[in-house]
Amino acid sequence: MFDLDSYLARIGLGGHPTLDEIHRAHSTSIPFEALDPQRGVAISLDEPDLQRKLVGDRRGGYCFEQNLLLKAALEALGLRTELYLARVLTGAQPGVVRPRSHLLLKAEADGASWHCDVGFGGGTPFEPLPWGPGEEHTQAGWGYRVAQLEHEYVLQSCENGAWSDAYSFLPFPVPKADVEAINWFTSTHPSSLFVTGLLVSRQWEDGRRLAVSDWGGLALLERTAEHTTRTGLTRSELPQLLAERFGLPGFELAPDGHLVPAAGAQDAS
Repeated sequence: MFDLDSYLARIGLGGHPTLDEIHRAHSTSIPFEALDPQRGVAISLDEPDLQRKLVGDRRGGYCFEQNLLLKAALEALGLRTELYLARVLTGAQPGVVRPRSHLLLKAEADGASWHCDVGFGGGTPFEPLPWGPGEEHTQAGWGYRVAQLEHEYVLQSCENGAWSDAYSFLPFPVPKADVEAINWFTSTHPSSLFVTGLLVSRQWEDGRRLAVSDWGGLALLERTAEHTTRTGLTRSELPQLLAERFGLPGFELAPDGHLVPAAGAQDAS
C-alpha cells in the first residue's frame, strides 16, 4: 500500500491537496538526481523502492522515479493517470535522434486532462499544464507551452525571452513495461549520460533553479528566467555542495571520483 501521508509530509503537505498543490510542492521539494547510475547501480522502479528512496531516505531521483512516485500519489488520491514516453530535444545535435528516455504523465482532475511532469532535470514545470497544444503559461517567471509538430506534441520552455524545445512525445500512453525497458537502458547502458556523467538539480517556488553537472565541464548553474550564472567546480567540492545546496547529505568521493554514500550513511540503492 502506498503511504500517502509520508509522501505528503515529504513535500510539505497534508490532508487532501489538489493536483496543482501536489505538483508544485513535489517539483520544489524533491531534487532531481541520478547519483546511482553514475556509480554503477541500476534504478529500481518498484513502488516500495521508490517510496523508500525518495520519501523515507529523502533522496532525489530522475524522471522515471519522480513521475512514477507522483503517479502513485495521485492514484492514492483517486485520480486517473497514464504514462507517456518523450524524446529529449534539449541539447540535441541536428540529425541526432535520441531514444524516448523521458517520462511524463497525463492526469484526469476536475473534469479535465493535465500534462504533469515533476522529473525533467533541465527545469521541470512547476504546475500541471492543460493537456495538448495550447496557449502559453507563465509559472514562477518561466514560460511553458505545448505545440504540435506533425504527429507529435512538443513541450517548449521560455528562458531569457527565447523559446526552445524541451521534449517531444506521441499522444498515446504506454504500459509500464516500456518504461521499465528504457529505464534499464538509461540507468545501465555505457553510453547513457546518466552512467557516464553527473546531473543534480532542484528548484524553488520563486522560480530559482540550481544545477550541478559535468556535461560539458563540471559547473554549478544558478538560473532564473532572466539570468544564468555558471561557476566552475572541482570534484572535491561536490559532497559539501550536495549537502548544503541540494539537500542531499551523506555522499563522499570514491577514489575513482564518483559520488558514493559515505561510510556509515544509509545506502538507498
